[in-house]
Amino acid sequence: MKLHVDWTACDGRGVCTELLEEMLVEDDWGFPVARDGQRSPAVPPPLEGAAKQAVDRCPMLALKLIAR
Repeated sequence: MKLHVDWTACDGRGVCTELLEEMLVEDDWGFPVARDGQRSPAVPPPLEGAAKQAVDRCPMLALKLIAR
């Protein structure tokens, strides 16, 4: 699965970067970006639970998991 960020909905609160620090980092304005530079990074199987938690806890509903 891949993690997609809806940039029009995201307001850079940083919840996802705290829950998925192995995959995401905050840019200079606090918005999440993938550590590997991809727009919709692949979620490694060991991080799927954390990714689902980040999607569920996003206050702006800006995250989505997409099947490959």
